[in-house]
Amino acid sequence: MSRYTAVLCCFAIQICSAAEERPNVLFALADNWYYPHAAANGDPAVRTPVFDRIASEGTRFTRAFCPVPSCSPTRSCILTGRAAHQLEEAASLWSPFPSKLRVFTDDLAGAGYHVGYTGKGWSPGNYKDYGRVQNPAGPEYKTFTDFLDHPGASGKPFFYWLGDTHTSLNKWIPGSGRKAGIDPAKVVVPACLPDVPEVREEIADYLASVQQIDEAVGLAVAELEKRGLLDNTIVIYTSDNGWQMPRGLANCYDTGTHVPLAIRWPGHTPAGKTLEDFISLTDCAPTFLELAGVPVPPTMTGHSFVDILEGRPSAIPRDHIFLERERHANVRRGDLSYPIRALRTADYLYVRNLRPDRWPAGDPELHVAVGDFGDIDGSRTKQYMRDHQADPDVHELYVSSFEKRPAEELYDLRNDPDQMRNLADDPAYSAAKKRLGQQIDQWMKETQDPRIDPNYDAWDRYPYFGGNARDREAKRRKVK
Repeated sequence: MSRYTAVLCCFAIQICSAAEERPNVLFALADNWYYPHAAANGDPAVRTPVFDRIASEGTRFTRAFCPVPSCSPTRSCILTGRAAHQLEEAASLWSPFPSKLRVFTDDLAGAGYHVGYTGKGWSPGNYKDYGRVQNPAGPEYKTFTDFLDHPGASGKPFFYWLGDTHTSLNKWIPGSGRKAGIDPAKVVVPACLPDVPEVREEIADYLASVQQIDEAVGLAVAELEKRGLLDNTIVIYTSDNGWQMPRGLANCYDTGTHVPLAIRWPGHTPAGKTLEDFISLTDCAPTFLELAGVPVPPTMTGHSFVDILEGRPSAIPRDHIFLERERHANVRRGDLSYPIRALRTADYLYVRNLRPDRWPAGDPELHVAVGDFGDIDGSRTKQYMRDHQADPDVHELYVSSFEKRPAEELYDLRNDPDQMRNLADDPAYSAAKKRLGQQIDQWMKETQDPRIDPNYDAWDRYPYFGGNARDREAKRRKVK
């Protein structure tokens, strides 16, 4: 028996203490929600009263990031507390989830927690054919009420994963923004997108979906209040990655990785506190375990942030975050990935494109999934940029989202917060580029990243379960 297993067994024997001594956890994980789009984070057009309440009654983080700008791998990192490149095939979208990967939800259940999820748990991908009988996020429940009323919940603290997906692109219904009272004239158009009425309308529709997520989380919070459970429940409200606009999802720029995060923990987090410490969602697993008093496995590379939540000095430097990606959608000939390793600090974003000969947004023609340039989902904004790529006010924006990129990118966030001017070849920034590159090299070495070998490409050969749009398109044409 390992030392960790022995400690866990001893803990399990002692869980007869009163359940109220261990906090409940409501983990509200939105889908494809970019950091600026909450009223508490400064958005002038959207209304997010529940997120704002959690922030005002707890702590709001200004520098929370997903580890991978892609759903399945970020959720893999959240569950395992490990860097994506340590997770083999689970580092990609629509991947397998091997049963050998240890997840915090199992540890919490083993320590006496009532665990479950509703909506989007670990997804999209395939766990059933890889040794797991239930979603890695835990048993699935139809509603939060069903979860709380389950006979297995009696006398136990709980961990509940609320996976709302209203912000998915297919929920951006044309006209829904105006119907929800969002004025397209008030939306903020980021520098990477054309500021035209068509884009403003789509952003307004997306913001309407953000408001729907906030309403869903509000129902869960109201249920806790009704049952008198809210003040013994830690509410953690965040998102798995950035939005599905060009240069967003699947990109290691802020538009793909910077996410909202607010945490309410009565008696521990002071009301209205704002923290600028860098937080990775990979840090969630060790944080959840520490909150529950469960030993953190030594294999986790994420770091608990309970210390800064409680106002104590951080046990680790929180002045930077590492980002990465492998294969997002299967959108390149040969099933190729587009591997990236990146480092974000307060002043810089350094991006290393490990295969700059490949198309970052996917091949210009349909390969297997999604469509042409398939790592950019099919928004109306994408189509506008395709249709108007030759226009003088669109061309450079089109190039930045769709065309090939150099091996290195460096952005000075003090002068370029929108990350649009690549300074990697500017001699004035050579020292900063070298320093940041050395940090990435050290991180890759310490975490045993297989990409240390420049010829490593196993992610190109892992199974992909995202469907075959090419076959569907061929059938459609045959029917015509």
